[in-house]
Amino acid sequence: MCLSLKASHEQEETALRNLDRLHDYEQQIQILKDEISILDAQKSVLQSRLARSRSPSPRRSGSRSPSPLPLRSCSPGRARLTNASRHAYLVARFGDIYAQERLDAETLLRTYVSDMEMVQRIIYIAAVESFHAAKMAYRHFKMRVRKTLSLGHSGPESLEDTVLDYIVRHEDLYDVQASVNEVIRSMNMNPKISFPPETDFIVISSLIRELCRVAFSMQTLIPPLDIAFGIDGELFNETKYRRSFDSDFTAPLVAYHVWPALIENDTVIVKGEAVTKRGVLVRTSFPFLFILQLSRSRSSSPLRSGSPSKWPYSVQ
Repeated sequence: MCLSLKASHEQEETALRNLDRLHDYEQQIQILKDEISILDAQKSVLQSRLARSRSPSPRRSGSRSPSPLPLRSCSPGRARLTNASRHAYLVARFGDIYAQERLDAETLLRTYVSDMEMVQRIIYIAAVESFHAAKMAYRHFKMRVRKTLSLGHSGPESLEDTVLDYIVRHEDLYDVQASVNEVIRSMNMNPKISFPPETDFIVISSLIRELCRVAFSMQTLIPPLDIAFGIDGELFNETKYRRSFDSDFTAPLVAYHVWPALIENDTVIVKGEAVTKRGVLVRTSFPFLFILQLSRSRSSSPLRSGSPSKWPYSVQ
């Protein structure tokens, strides 16, 4: 019996070491991808300089007035010119994910989790975490691009527009898989959701991937789009949410959320979905949320426990 326990303990330590090594490899891959994106930006700058140096300078005609050409006038870049069409597409895509990918994930999760409330909580938290991860990735990507392009910027557009144009043209450089991994790590630490020990949140990675892509693209809009902040036990807001079909339509408080609302400049442009029930215990507090945020250390890769979370998901 002792030998068996010792062997099991050694296997667990080996698995932990392997996971730590895998996390280190993922970080190294991310660094290499960042360097590739920077080199690509530098290449774009050099090609722009080469094109300008090869273009013939305009000759002045003696009969023309000597008024200078407005070479330095700020003209709208590609991102601004396509903003309206990209805005319409992304809002529609967000609705499609709600109507299709969300339901597909819901059906898949029901094969592992019998409680429908837990399934809907998992999907909602996946959406919230996806937007958070994508926004952080966008900020880091934008800072790297701005740092690189500022070295040789001399075009008619502002540096901010040039950076935005570059990101819109090179959205394929966004490492969406890194964001998916970050979302799953955050979900594993969330005390409100649990999952059978034999499975993992990776089963809904396709939903998370699509949400991250849309959320990243929404950051390139002017102004960017985001999702509304919601907490369990909040007063139901007709302008932000519509009630789920199984709600108590006379209940004033939100028991839990099904889908986040989409906002632009603090104005709701697409309603989310929430479940309202009577008897909701309003025990969620901002200190609790603050402690939860502090517990999300992005520097470590937590392991799933062999048993469901010790926090009951019904805590409000």
